[in-house]
Amino acid sequence: MGFLSRKKPKPAPVELQEDHPIVDELQQMEEAVPIRDETAGAAGPVSDSALPPTGGSPPSSPPTADTSESEPAEEVVEEPALNAQEPDEEEGDARMKAVDLIAPTRLDFLAEKEADEEEPVKTAEVIAFANQKGGVAKTTTTLNLAVAFAESGYRVLCIDLDPQGNLTMSQGIDPDKVEKSLYDVLVNDIPISEIIVKREIDVAVASIDLAGAEIAMSTKIGRERSLEKALKEVAGDYDFVCIDTPPSLGLLTINALTAANKVIVPVQCEYLSMRGLVQLQNTLRMIQENLNPDVRIEGILPTMLDSRTIHAKEAVEILEENFGDLVFQSRIKKAIKFAEAPVKGASVLKYDSDSSAANYYRELAKEVLSHGSA
Repeated sequence: MGFLSRKKPKPAPVELQEDHPIVDELQQMEEAVPIRDETAGAAGPVSDSALPPTGGSPPSSPPTADTSESEPAEEVVEEPALNAQEPDEEEGDARMKAVDLIAPTRLDFLAEKEADEEEPVKTAEVIAFANQKGGVAKTTTTLNLAVAFAESGYRVLCIDLDPQGNLTMSQGIDPDKVEKSLYDVLVNDIPISEIIVKREIDVAVASIDLAGAEIAMSTKIGRERSLEKALKEVAGDYDFVCIDTPPSLGLLTINALTAANKVIVPVQCEYLSMRGLVQLQNTLRMIQENLNPDVRIEGILPTMLDSRTIHAKEAVEILEENFGDLVFQSRIKKAIKFAEAPVKGASVLKYDSDSSAANYYRELAKEVLSHGSA
């Protein structure tokens, strides 16, 4: 067994013959890459003729282990990785970037677009007719002024916020027979469009249920803004919204003043009626401070004027002395037509279009519209 301890001679190292050293190959590949013209439109693929010649057998021929040319064939596999390096100084800006090859429409989302200017949405002018004293022609003024606006081509909505429902009745609608009313809008938050009835003008009807609305809304958060929120649904459908308020300064009237831009105060030309203006001013000031800073008194309207009496003339003089330009130049004089028109379920302008009573409110409409334009 001596042959086991015999040391085998080490095989002689195989000498590899390289026809082209790697340094020479790299230099030849750089020389083989064509210098691109700066005026070239796009970078096309490099043809096979531009590739540098490689030593050894082609990649398709299987390498042999006992030949000296098998090693260069293995070196060729890494040549594309070396050839992928881009020369910086020679090509410069001639090589196109990937962004330039993408269609412009694909890059539209990358460009910063200027924000489109939003056109202001036209909203209705909301006018509340308020006076805590009853019997001063609030309902008559609300309805007939609204119809006068409609005659001039404006879109008008009347809101009957009075539990008595006098405005609703003045358009031939029975408040006791309506299925839904402003009570459901304020308390149950149904859309106001569901209670609008089309007559001479559009009317948001009232019912006797409104008498209990203040108690039902007592625990409601934001109860003062219930009407304001409801009007947002139809604010763009009308030019004017006229609100008839109850003869009090309770929650319903506060809702009307919070939703309104302007307040028209009908005042009977009597001493007791004018005393209510002071209390209304105090209420309006509190609403301006806490709920609606933009509301303002559009004007004070002398109503039920009997020019034959000295007392009525003195009452108008007192108004003008204390409130100056706030007092409308228009005067609503007493007329039997104002009592007859509601019986027919119509406004004075429809009941007797040519009467002096109808012309009183046409003149008032012109004055209110001229105030708005000024």
